[in-house]
Amino acid sequence: MHKPQRRLAALSLAMLAAWPVLAAAQGPNGYPSKPITLIVPTAPGGTTDIAARMLAEPLGRALGQTVVVDNRGGASGGIAAVAVKRAEPDGYTLLMQYSGYHVITPNVSKQTPQWEAKDLQAVANVLSAPQVIVVREGLPVKTLAELVAYAKANPGKLSYASSGNGSLQHVTGAMLVQQTGIEMTHVPYKGTGPALQDLLGGQVDLTFGTPPPFMSFIQSGKLRALAVTGKARLPSLPNVPTAAEAGLPQLDATSWFAVFAPAKTPQPVIDKLSGEIAKVMATPAFKQKAAEQGAEAHFLGPQQLADYSKAELTRWGSVVKASKIEAD
Repeated sequence: MHKPQRRLAALSLAMLAAWPVLAAAQGPNGYPSKPITLIVPTAPGGTTDIAARMLAEPLGRALGQTVVVDNRGGASGGIAAVAVKRAEPDGYTLLMQYSGYHVITPNVSKQTPQWEAKDLQAVANVLSAPQVIVVREGLPVKTLAELVAYAKANPGKLSYASSGNGSLQHVTGAMLVQQTGIEMTHVPYKGTGPALQDLLGGQVDLTFGTPPPFMSFIQSGKLRALAVTGKARLPSLPNVPTAAEAGLPQLDATSWFAVFAPAKTPQPVIDKLSGEIAKVMATPAFKQKAAEQGAEAHFLGPQQLADYSKAELTRWGSVVKASKIEAD
């Protein structure tokens, strides 16, 4: 072998030897080397959107690439889920999933689903939050007991908004109807944002939802919080009783918001994303912002999230069956 060839061969061997170190520094296969799209299955303004925007900027800094939030509401989360399902499984298209769409919608759909849980790969849970029952400013009720009494005195008059058929708000409303015997009309929207606007405008009377989008309106008096559907009062709403304290111990509903990727995304990419999300969520700034919104920064890794979402699918399936909820 001539000297130039020997030098080239030696250089090639040196580069091969250095590659594992270089790859480790850059992440799996240099990931990420371009911007990442985080698709949100709701319109702007709801907790799913808030969770995505809370995560996108610090995660982008940690990864060295921009994380772009892309809202694609509609079809009870189906439009967003199908977009992620069909995306290349390379870690550049992710979903900020809402638990209602992930574990309730599959239980209420009469049609062959365009996506299934197996089409999405768990990355990390980001936020958990109970529902809060809020009513419009002019509704003459101040407690959950007064709401039930008003509904019984005015059968069929009350309307409640949700972020869509099969959403957790829808199921929570159905649970309230089932447990109290009242009558209410369900009005579905394409996300919490539009539902909130109509609630503020007086087109609907009440809704159920995670606290983040409601907090400023509760504090200003434009909305009235009657109860929290979790097991404990929220530090951000200390004067709002739990549903159990208000006389309905079985009205227990908590939402979670988690990142998923297309199925068959390489495990090193999943682990890279999960690890960086965990670091972001561990910061005091992220935890404080979550708490201020009435939510909890609750991290679950890929396997934990996969197991938890599977158990939730079974649990909420039982609730849907008992409440006799069906999709349109």
